[in-house]
Amino acid sequence: MSKYDLDSLNEQQKEALFETEGVVLVTAGAGSGKTRLLTHRICYLIKEKNVSPHNILAITFTNKATNEMKERVSQMCDRGVWISTFHSMCVRILREHINRIEGFDGKFTIIAENDKTKIIKELLKKNNIDEDDKDKVSTHLENIKNKGLDIDEYFDALIEIDSNKKNLRQYQKVCLEYEEYLRKNNSLDFDDLLNKTLFLFHNYPDVLAKYAERFKYILVDEFQDTNLVQYKLIKLLSSVHKNLFVVGDEDQCIYSWRGANFHNIFNLKKDFENVKVFKLERNYRSTKNILNLANNVISNNKERLDKNLWTDKNDGEGPVVYSAFDERDEALFVARTIDDLSREGFSYNDFAILMRVNALSRALEEGLMSFQIPYKLYGGFKFYERAEIRMILSYLSIFVNPKDEISLLKIINFPKRGIGDASIENLKEEAGEEYLLSYLLSEKFKYSKYYSKLEKFVECFVKLQNDVDTIPLFEFVKKVVSLFGIDTAYAGKDEESIEKIANIDSLISGVKEFCEDNENSTLADYLAEVMLKTDTDQIQENGVVTLSTIHSVKGLEFPVVFVVGLEEGIFPLARASLSSEEMEEERRLMYVAITRAEERIFLTYTAKRFVYGKTNPQAPSRFLRELGIVDKKHTKLLSSDSVRSEKEECFDSGFKIGDKIFHNRFGEGTIVNISDDGLVADIDFEMFGKKSLMLNIAKLEKLED
Repeated sequence: MSKYDLDSLNEQQKEALFETEGVVLVTAGAGSGKTRLLTHRICYLIKEKNVSPHNILAITFTNKATNEMKERVSQMCDRGVWISTFHSMCVRILREHINRIEGFDGKFTIIAENDKTKIIKELLKKNNIDEDDKDKVSTHLENIKNKGLDIDEYFDALIEIDSNKKNLRQYQKVCLEYEEYLRKNNSLDFDDLLNKTLFLFHNYPDVLAKYAERFKYILVDEFQDTNLVQYKLIKLLSSVHKNLFVVGDEDQCIYSWRGANFHNIFNLKKDFENVKVFKLERNYRSTKNILNLANNVISNNKERLDKNLWTDKNDGEGPVVYSAFDERDEALFVARTIDDLSREGFSYNDFAILMRVNALSRALEEGLMSFQIPYKLYGGFKFYERAEIRMILSYLSIFVNPKDEISLLKIINFPKRGIGDASIENLKEEAGEEYLLSYLLSEKFKYSKYYSKLEKFVECFVKLQNDVDTIPLFEFVKKVVSLFGIDTAYAGKDEESIEKIANIDSLISGVKEFCEDNENSTLADYLAEVMLKTDTDQIQENGVVTLSTIHSVKGLEFPVVFVVGLEEGIFPLARASLSSEEMEEERRLMYVAITRAEERIFLTYTAKRFVYGKTNPQAPSRFLRELGIVDKKHTKLLSSDSVRSEKEECFDSGFKIGDKIFHNRFGEGTIVNISDDGLVADIDFEMFGKKSLMLNIAKLEKLED
């Protein structure tokens, strides 16, 4: 139970807490106890300064943070304070006052993101604009709303510097119609909650006065994540009493792509007089060795307030840097290390594997599964559940099973061929009792009105049907992706499109690995293998390993952290070199990743990786140099060669040729060959044929003869 105890605060925290009047900026490093400071300040105002809870507003960014703060405050001073997220605060204000805006009343509904996308699609169709432009329209809407701009003024300014006037005018029309659609339906999207509240404050002084006069003390958490609209709301709400207390860390601003503007920390000092600045630099989370890494890398950023994290904890274990041969070697190193440490007393919940892009997860997931380590993926779907991967697997499936109408219906209009739901129903009717794919391949289909739309699809299928058993499986999958235009469907330059292409590359790499491990295997064998991989994880008593993008774990901490894929072009992303601002955000992501670790940190990179459709040599990330890990006294440097040599010296599997074994996935089998180093066995499984497994990884049970 949380306790109000000022003596539990360190001197830096106390200095900031006691400064109750005026504008206070606290730049709080990772793990420096900012939530403790915020909750104690609220209770200090109530208990020591006799401020009514009614006159205090505390704003957070997530529901989780809101609930945590409410619980702590209620335990420490047992009073009701308005604590909420920005969006929840705005909903309360709008419920009471939105009727001032024409077309809206307090019973408005809030639409979800998928509803927003659906509305935009319908408007694009109505205006005869390609549905693929929905992302561009969405981006324009987000830019407009995150900055609180007028639609017409926004597009007029763009058209002055962009020659593509026709498209921009079309997007402008769709944006205006989108706004009118919401108005007619008395609906708001999430961005509207902020913008409509700002509109009320600007245009109805009495509404602003009601709240600005009420809230004598305002506290804001995660201030670096505020966008321009949120910053304007805070300025207006604090315009009467000017008692504003904000806590943030510009070093952890990693959401610029959704409007966050860490420059608001610097703007605060410009827009308010006599801003008092305090630094929280004492870290309660990590060991000294981990903090040294964090301080080293973030010091390379120019746009930041200077601070240096420190701790009175011990040095702890030094970082481990592993130079892997390729992505499979990297994944097996991570899985093997987790397996070893779990035997030393760590639970699976203690581990986090962090990646810059979730396209890296395929090899990592397979590595974890090979050790039977349960995991949960955050920040994206598990690899084989991602839409672009499921689409390719559906394409492959119809070459194995022409009767698979479920897969056929998924792909028949992807990429777009003008075959909607009504067309599909008509095609089914034309086919009658015949399987739909069989009908599409028949002579009579050439007389269908849909033939022109599906002619190329049919031609590609026939051409590839002849290749399925005559060319290497790896090459066949590449041809499926290319001929059906699956790769061009994700040809955008935005981060989402880049990730989808990377995922497709990773799938092709996985097929290549499968072929290398399973000679003479067929497409049917591969699809069966994938189905085994996508079986539901068995959650064990000691939890699951967290496999996540770095964005998704901000605010969390783990005893052991792996940061993988530390290569130029992956982390930092290739496009990050286009500007110093983007590179600084990439570096902040690295800082966030490192500061998730409490006790141990492992950093990995590969000598080569399958990206952009082929295996490429990889250069180590510049962040590895910036971390200062060249000092071997405090850093353990490992490579695939050194790990392999260590195994060769001491590894003895205890198995021999002829042994009958049992594997929990492949069942019973017989060892028919063992490599000279004793690491790899060829096993002939009764149900799955011959497979090559690493004996130091595969958990095999020897059966009695």
